[in-house]
Amino acid sequence: MLEKILSLDVKLFVFLNSLGSDTYDGLWLIITKQIYWTPLFLFLLYLVFRKLGAKQALFLMLFVAILLVCTDQIANLFKNGVQRLRPCNNPEINSFIRIVQSRNSFSFFSGHATSSMAVTTFLYLIFKRDFKYFWLLFLWPLIFAYSRIYLGLHYPLDIISGYLCGAILAFLMFKLYQIALKRSFSTGIY
Repeated sequence: MLEKILSLDVKLFVFLNSLGSDTYDGLWLIITKQIYWTPLFLFLLYLVFRKLGAKQALFLMLFVAILLVCTDQIANLFKNGVQRLRPCNNPEINSFIRIVQSRNSFSFFSGHATSSMAVTTFLYLIFKRDFKYFWLLFLWPLIFAYSRIYLGLHYPLDIISGYLCGAILAFLMFKLYQIALKRSFSTGIY
């Protein structure tokens, strides 16, 4: 069963990866780098500070930082534990796929997918009632993670597993945030 799933994963990767072209490689190299998403991050930061005020926004950012550390460490733990070769390093397919970027680390699961989905889900759970179109934020992890397939760095299963892990961690962090927020209000910190 696992063999069949992995085989389908590779076939889907090859199909999605083959949709790329040299014309758009530069765009996807920009999309995959977090630094180019700075305008989105600054806009989100602005919304958080505007909605919550400085003190509570900093409190929230502490939870985002902890969430990012957790996603990064868990993704690395899985990568080093599973040791699945990235598509660009897989000798069975790397001779006929598009390799736009190469990495020597392992593939399963995507840290980009995990962290982007975790932050998106966490912020969505907090602000979904405050901003009508906040669900559009989920476009970020979709585009961001697809760039990893386009570049030849991750299989679809790496992305889906990263999304699942990120969403679960975000939900748990959201619950911790709610508990911490209640305690802060009850002790008079806010």
